[in-house]
Amino acid sequence: MIFGSIFITNPSTATSAVPPAEIISGQVFYRNGLYQEAVHTWNTAIRHFKKTGDQPNQALILSYLALAYQQNGQLQQAQSSISQALELIIQNGKVVNPKIGARIFNNQGELLFNFGDSEAALNAFQQAQKYYSDENDSVGIIGTKINSARALQMLGFFLRAKSMLEEAEVSINQQPDSELKVNTLLNLGNVLRVIGNYKRAREVMLKSYQITNNLKLDKEAKIILLNLGKLAQAQNQLPTALDFYQQAAVSNSPVRLQACIYQLELITHLHYYTNTEELLTQIHSLLTNYPLNQTKVYAQIELASTLTKIKLNGYQTVKQSSLDDAAQLLANAYKEAHILGHPRAESVALGRLGSLYEQTRQWQEALALTQQALDTALSIKAVDIAYQWEWQLGRIYKAKDNLDEAITHYTQAYQSLQSLRQDLVAINQDIQFSFRESVEPVYRELVDLLLQDVPNISLEEQQTKLISARETIEALQMAEIANYFRQACLNSQPISIEQIDAKAAVIYPIILNDRIEVILSLPNKPLRHYATLLPVKQVETAIKQMRHSQRRTSFEHERLLIAQKIYTWLIQPAIPDLTEQDIKTLVFVLDGSFRNLPMSALYDGKQYLIEKFQIAVAPSLELFEPGSLSSKNIKVLAAGITLPNQDFSPLPGVEQEINLIRAKAPTTVLLNHKFTIKNLQAHLQNPSYSIIHLASHGQFSSNSTETFIQTWNELLDINTLNGLIVYRNLKGVAPIELLVLSACQTAKGDNSAALGIAGVAAHSGARSILASLWQISDESTVLFMNVFYKELLTGATKAEAMRKAQLELLKNDDYQHPYYWASFILVGNWL
Repeated sequence: MIFGSIFITNPSTATSAVPPAEIISGQVFYRNGLYQEAVHTWNTAIRHFKKTGDQPNQALILSYLALAYQQNGQLQQAQSSISQALELIIQNGKVVNPKIGARIFNNQGELLFNFGDSEAALNAFQQAQKYYSDENDSVGIIGTKINSARALQMLGFFLRAKSMLEEAEVSINQQPDSELKVNTLLNLGNVLRVIGNYKRAREVMLKSYQITNNLKLDKEAKIILLNLGKLAQAQNQLPTALDFYQQAAVSNSPVRLQACIYQLELITHLHYYTNTEELLTQIHSLLTNYPLNQTKVYAQIELASTLTKIKLNGYQTVKQSSLDDAAQLLANAYKEAHILGHPRAESVALGRLGSLYEQTRQWQEALALTQQALDTALSIKAVDIAYQWEWQLGRIYKAKDNLDEAITHYTQAYQSLQSLRQDLVAINQDIQFSFRESVEPVYRELVDLLLQDVPNISLEEQQTKLISARETIEALQMAEIANYFRQACLNSQPISIEQIDAKAAVIYPIILNDRIEVILSLPNKPLRHYATLLPVKQVETAIKQMRHSQRRTSFEHERLLIAQKIYTWLIQPAIPDLTEQDIKTLVFVLDGSFRNLPMSALYDGKQYLIEKFQIAVAPSLELFEPGSLSSKNIKVLAAGITLPNQDFSPLPGVEQEINLIRAKAPTTVLLNHKFTIKNLQAHLQNPSYSIIHLASHGQFSSNSTETFIQTWNELLDINTLNGLIVYRNLKGVAPIELLVLSACQTAKGDNSAALGIAGVAAHSGARSILASLWQISDESTVLFMNVFYKELLTGATKAEAMRKAQLELLKNDDYQHPYYWASFILVGNWL
């Protein structure tokens, strides 16, 4: 938080006889953690202003005094001082001195922020900014924008915070290097880190760090090193993160305690236990002498969590890691949060203590503490932490075999997450956040509970639970995509299969810990479901085996055996219903690692699945936009690279591929040096293009920052591509019907890489995407595209055209192996 005294100027009245140095010396004491000395100095100044009758400056110093009292844990004095300041500066409902009033509102905002009331803090900062604007105080405006952005982050509005900080960055870049510039850049870097823009975050933080070196701002430098550590940890660069934390933990560092805590968490994660005892001793010593504030409260909470992990993982060599120690830390954290009047921290401490009792199977204590944590969170409308305690209650009731209560609380947690869908990236800023650990299990475990007793209940109850389970897994798909892009801008609405295609069935394979569940949706029929009991490790192993079997060097017997095994799990039980309904198209809403598999290559013992059905994949049926591609209106924008460029190998078949498309449909071509982002953007504004065909190297990854397409002079990242297409749509131009990415592949060794394809499909604004799971030969790609476009232009649906193209390869002696034809997948609208 930016301390208000960076905006201090000389006392505003001409009668003041107090040297400005005395006021500033209080600021120096404050910044160095000498809060009692700051109190003494500012009280001296207040007595002077009382004698001279200078109420505005008296009010200003009272607002600084409130902050010092708060840091000392003297909360009543803090509240009293800020109240007196406001009474003095506001007369008859009007601020008597706007210049000083701005500073007082800024300090009030910091006080409220430290109390955990971010909404009230934001209002105070906005008041301050108004008065700074009235006074044309550019430094004050920038400072309050930084503070407002911090409050917005705590409220979960990260994109708004980013926008505000970028405005501040533009203003501050026009000024000389200063501490204010350092703070602006650091806060912007942190927001960029949270929303997943790691490259830009690093650039901004390093720029901020360079300024601290130039200006010899040693304390600020340590704060930046701590945040560079967080950034490196977010990027999974763990040794680098540890090095930054160690640099930030030197003896004179203002963030020494936090840096030591982060070090401990990281070495625990990495199983580096040799220096643990020494580090724990250092942390306990720092805590003993640390002033009472929210930093100390959260440090105790995090230390307790780390000690719990050490103990429960069985590392007996760490002597200072008893569960009693962890419980005592959490009890102290709750007590001190209560003294500070910080209900959010109270809730976190209580909830973590409840979790500790949950892990030691002390159910009654766990229930009582978790319920108290939930009540506290709900009292301040902190849904982002309330969902965690709802989930925790669900787990406890599940452990007690009370499935009805468990489902009730899991459902409440799920509904809370749904209400937070626009802010999923902002969840849980008080602790280290991981989507895989803290969000995904809520959805998946709720589905598990809903489907456990389906075979043993009435048909009506079955449908209710199956519908809820389907909605939950659809919601998980959208939450995963939102997390992938670190933003949620998906508009969705429930849609039934019969509204789209009366000859299509939707298959939802769901991976649970002990089984695969499949929900089958048929037009105008109740939902069906079937399960196969299998440990999750066995399922993941089979998926990897099938993916590896698609390589050209694989043995046919092994390939067909694993493809048939997975067919038996996912498809075989549905065949009678699919046959009876005369289903032509199978639409898969794939869960987890199933996204990495080509469903077309599943095998029934005689035929591949593509020989029996048209196949498509949907990230979520709720994202589906009905409508078919008219063969009369097809116009293609084709771009590609044939020559070696940017360390990528040449793609000689691309020119032939594009020429074949041009021979069949009206086509504009951007080849080699003409394929630039600038040229692509310009052509996308043409409303007549219905298909965008990009034939260039590219990669899909589980990390959106590592998903890209090669253009002539730079890499086109996925967010930029999405932005180009969305911008076109916002201008009222008809949406892209089909985006073809013919030479891309999923990242090797990345089990969640295919999420990138789903993410592009969901966010780009294109109705369908034709992509490849792995890169294949130029010759087979050319043949595939030749048949695919020929069929599209004769009126076939996209799914039908893709099936015929794949069958053409399958019938060709040179391309029978699934390596050549199974890589292609159609995601989104299959009509």
